[in-house]
Parts: sequence; structure tokens; C-alpha cells
Amino acid sequence: MSEHTAGPLTHLTEEEQLFRETVRDFAEHELRPRVAAMERAAALDQALLPKLFELGLMGIEIPEARGGAGGNLMMSVLAVEELSAVDASTAIFVDVQNTLVNALLIKWGSQDVQNRYLPRLAANTVGAYALSEPGSGSDAFGLSTRAVRRGDCWILDGRKLWITNGAEAGLYVIFATVDPAAGYKGITAFAVERGFTGFAVGKKEDKLGIRASSTTELILDRCEVPVANVIGAVGTGYKVAIETLNTGRIGIGAQMIGVARGALSAALQYVHERHQFGKPIAEFQAVQFQLAQAATELEAARLMVYNAARLEDAGESYTKQAAMAKLFASQVAERVTSLCVELFGGYGYTKEYPVEKFYRDAKIGTIYEGTSNMQLHTIAKLILGNR
Repeated sequence: MSEHTAGPLTHLTEEEQLFRETVRDFAEHELRPRVAAMERAAALDQALLPKLFELGLMGIEIPEARGGAGGNLMMSVLAVEELSAVDASTAIFVDVQNTLVNALLIKWGSQDVQNRYLPRLAANTVGAYALSEPGSGSDAFGLSTRAVRRGDCWILDGRKLWITNGAEAGLYVIFATVDPAAGYKGITAFAVERGFTGFAVGKKEDKLGIRASSTTELILDRCEVPVANVIGAVGTGYKVAIETLNTGRIGIGAQMIGVARGALSAALQYVHERHQFGKPIAEFQAVQFQLAQAATELEAARLMVYNAARLEDAGESYTKQAAMAKLFASQVAERVTSLCVELFGGYGYTKEYPVEKFYRDAKIGTIYEGTSNMQLHTIAKLILGNR
């Protein structure tokens, strides 16, 4: 191949291939045996957490000098896809850590913040990203959480809702407004430790899908945060949040292609085992065509997710591609998992078989880190603005 010819989009470097195989092996041997019990308990197996750190999955993009794996976003995408093909709850646990917390601190944190927190996040500390509030969902910057400067501290008051990893986290990136009159220009990001005075984890949500992933409320009651824990400049939190979510959407796309892949793999095996009218249903053309369509859409979604990740890693513009990848991958995951439930027949509707869980886990992809309508809004704004 000429040095001027680009390789296939799905071509992985030797390091990426080895990493993917390592995560795939981990997912099969360490994660799969735990999935059913975690689903029933609606909580991650605590014995699993140190294993994720030991494997380097909680600090994929953190530089080696700070204890991380020194990888890139594409490696985070591969990890999330492989974990999601077995359990989406564990995958989002890893995804939030890497794409919303670590990446944010690497890009926006001061040297002091990075020195204090990145080694911990790579070794044993779970992170969480706290933007949403009871009254601000898609209107992410309609924040009511306040931050007021008092000497060497900022005092935070308010509530955060829908916070992934809330139950396990030791460090939270929390967004608050220092000046409501300034609108989005008053928003600021803070690094808040679980043990800070005035901080508490509230209610844990009982959810339809990704049940083992904790989603909690955070309560800030005159929470004291050192001035040194401001992330980025005061008043630039909106930019920190938006740019981080752009990357995070690629991670959600990876989660959704993993979920769809897991369901489709189960269905491809089952259609050879299930017999109707004297032969396997895999021999019926209608079933074959449905599976072919599902596989095609899944491949298209994977290419979009990989492309967005490659663009980000190359330092090129990727906002539109990230929104498209998240939008399409979540739509494909819903369609593919629904088809797989139907192919299993009545068994697909029971918890004895894996596809009903994939079906439930797929729904959140159209909601968190920006609903499908918000992705359409972003895409429309970018394509119309470029005319």
C-alpha cells in the first residue's frame, strides 16, 4: 500500500488489536459470569471494580507518567464496545470515567488538579460528571446550582440528578453558576471530592435498563470547594461541558454498537437452534433478510463511531460526526435489539435469555448525553450553517 493511501477505517494498529482482544477476553471470563447477579442486585459487583483498574480500563487516556495507559479515544471506544457486547452497565461505568472525567481533566484541568487527581483516577478512584439537574435536562445550561466565593473556597448549593457512577465515585466534576445574570457565561466547573463538607449522595434511581449502573442524585448543602479545584477559568464551564459531551457522545455510540452486536450475536446463534415447520428458522428467507439488514446497519453505525473517534484523535473537527454517530448508533441499537427479541419468539421476552436485557439497555442511548432531538438540532445547525 502506498504511504499516501489511507488504510481501512476499521484497521487497527497492533497495539489497538492487542488491547481489544484483552478487553474481549476480560468481558467473557470476568464480566459475563457476573452479569445476571448484577442485574438482579441492580449494582455492580464490587469485586469487579479493582479488576477494571488493574487492567487499565479506568485510565485509558491518562498519560503513563500519571499512572494511566497512555492510550487514545479509539482505545476507549474499543473497550466500551467490547464491554457493552456483554454488559452495558459495566461499559458505561468505564465510559464515563474515560470520556467525561479523565478527558475533561486532561484538557481543562490545571497542572495542580491533574497532578492531584489523574493518578488517583487511574489507580483506584471512580469519577462522575454532574451537569444535569431536576429542572434542566436538554436545557443543560439552565442551572440552578449556585457557587459563591468565600475566601479560599467556593460554596456550592443545589442538587444534581441522573448522575452516572454517583454511588461509586470518589471525585465529581460539578457544574454550577457563579452569576445567574450572566447566563451560560456564569457557569463554572469544579472538582468535588466525596468527603468535602456539605456534599452528599442522594437517591439512587430504579431504572428500566443499565440497571447495574448507578444513577443518583447529588446534594450540595453549602459544600466547600477549594479555589484550587476550579476546572478551567471561572465562567468557562459551558465550553468545558459542551466540548466534553461532544467526545462523550462517541463513547455512547460505542456503547450502542456493542449492545446491538451482543444481541445480534445471540440471535445469530439462536436462529440455527430454533426449528419451525421442520427446519431451523435461519433457513427462512424472511429471517435471513432481517438479519442481513440488521448486520448492515450495525456495520454502518460502527464505521460512523470509529470515524468520529479517529477524527478526535487526529485533532480534527468532529462535533457533527460525533452527533451523527451517537444519533444513528442509538437508533440502530433500538431496531436491532427489538428484532432480536422477536426472533427469539416468546423466549425473547423472558429473562432466561439475554436479548431482553440488551433491548432494555438500548433505550438509554437515545436519551443520555443529549437526546436524539438534541443531536438532530446540532447536526442541522452545523449543516445549515455551512451552506
